[in-house]
Amino acid sequence: MATASRKPLILIVNDDGITSEWLVALARAARRLGRVFVVAPDRQRSATSLALTLHGPLRVKRLRPAWYAVDGTPADCVYLAVCKILPRLPDLLLSGVNRGPNLGRQDVAYSGTVAAAIQGTFIGIPSLAVSQLPNDNGRFEFDEAASLAVRIGGHLLRGAALPGITLSCNIPPSPVRGIRLARLGERRYAPEIIERKDSRRNSVFRIGTGNPRTVAGPGTDLEAIRLGYASLTPLHTDLTDYKVLRQRRLREVAKILT
Repeated sequence: MATASRKPLILIVNDDGITSEWLVALARAARRLGRVFVVAPDRQRSATSLALTLHGPLRVKRLRPAWYAVDGTPADCVYLAVCKILPRLPDLLLSGVNRGPNLGRQDVAYSGTVAAAIQGTFIGIPSLAVSQLPNDNGRFEFDEAASLAVRIGGHLLRGAALPGITLSCNIPPSPVRGIRLARLGERRYAPEIIERKDSRRNSVFRIGTGNPRTVAGPGTDLEAIRLGYASLTPLHTDLTDYKVLRQRRLREVAKILT
């Protein structure tokens, strides 16, 4: 948390790329909180999760003061920002605004937007990932989403952040009825491979996403969105299932070498 004697330092990241107008809206709104640095991928990097570029070089291009494009993943951007670009560890990391939802366990597992925020949490930075759903006409109201993200970010700067916890916020189209704390629901994607032929008649493949089947039970992020509320979900970086850890079946497996 920033002290009263210095201006908060805000890091803005995304996975849609440095040219995203949603990124611009968030960076503009975040100036109300403090000094803003933007470090984002130089192109679309959705669904990269926490991937890091370990087997090749990374290049950084300064586009203008405090704006940097990286030819890597969102997680790469956080690493480079903290180690090489920012003058000190940021007081807050805002990731987004993502163009489209990151709802349910599956979306969160794949999302580069959420992963950038989780990477910030790993380093000890209060971090928030923000995603927005389009309205019925397919349009996004990113200024409103950015404003809400900054309001939540302000609370994190004032001490609401918890160690090891990343916040993921999904925002429905206007009018937003409020914010609901929510657990993750499910968006179950059926495995899909789309096959095409290139100009030489060789097979080329793409992974399809199709239409996921949603499980929007009571208290889930999917239910909150359906009812017109923004969902706010705390994600813990400790993936251990402590309940299963105590089960007899697992203890029997652990005895294999005894």
